[in-house]
Amino acid sequence: MEESPRAVALTSRFVAGRQAEDALRVTAQLNRAGLMTTLDYLGESVTTTEEAAGARDVYLGLIEQIFHRGLQANVSLKLTQLGLEVAEAACRENVAAVARRAGELGNFVRVDMESSAHTGQTLALVQDLYSTYGNLGVVLQAYLRRTDADTQEMIRLGIRVRLCKGAYDEPASVAYRRRREVDANFHRSARRLLAEGDYPALATHDERLLREAVAFAAQRHLPKDRYEIQMLYGIRRGLQRSLAAQGHRVRVYVPFGGAWYPYFMRRLAERPANAWFVARNIWKG
Repeated sequence: MEESPRAVALTSRFVAGRQAEDALRVTAQLNRAGLMTTLDYLGESVTTTEEAAGARDVYLGLIEQIFHRGLQANVSLKLTQLGLEVAEAACRENVAAVARRAGELGNFVRVDMESSAHTGQTLALVQDLYSTYGNLGVVLQAYLRRTDADTQEMIRLGIRVRLCKGAYDEPASVAYRRRREVDANFHRSARRLLAEGDYPALATHDERLLREAVAFAAQRHLPKDRYEIQMLYGIRRGLQRSLAAQGHRVRVYVPFGGAWYPYFMRRLAERPANAWFVARNIWKG
């Protein structure tokens, strides 16, 4: 279905464009402003191995262009886009191909976390591949009740973690439903990752949580190049630049691709609070 002009205008604030070239162009702009990026080719839950291979090839092309253009960027990918729900073995090979080429070019690959239905598979696949590809990291979601144990396990294995709050609508049996509980778990996991983890990434736009984490790092005399802060493209742009100006390593999550519109609408349907979050932050700059 063709996107309306209004939808295109809205999503253009939060998505770099429809083509890889758009994401690379935005990355160059953000790099000049002192910000790093991670590039996400939008799309998930493919239904054929051919679609999964196509997504793999997009990521391989991104890695090549990042290297040849000298950009400060890496990539983030979702396993269901690489074929997890079609053929797990093929998915594993697709991720391995991306991680292998990224490693050859001195780059890093982050495996995004999806709904709780895929958490166990995602962590298992990352752990399996990490023994061969040490440039592979993962995402943990603070609203999941299992995250405390998963954080400890990732630290034990030496796998780099991006910690975020989580955006899927999950049942209370697996996820904290109250904001204060999610924030408390984020705070607890962030402190553990800063104290014991390997170059953690703290992904939140919550200034209070960021202040607490940065203060904890300072108390432990942790250099600013031992961790990074991550935020979404188009949200809290002023805060991103302010943190970078203070010497923090800030990475912007830059999505692109034609699958943005259904992805965006699905997320709003799953969790209506996301709509208010987006609306508020349009005006914050």
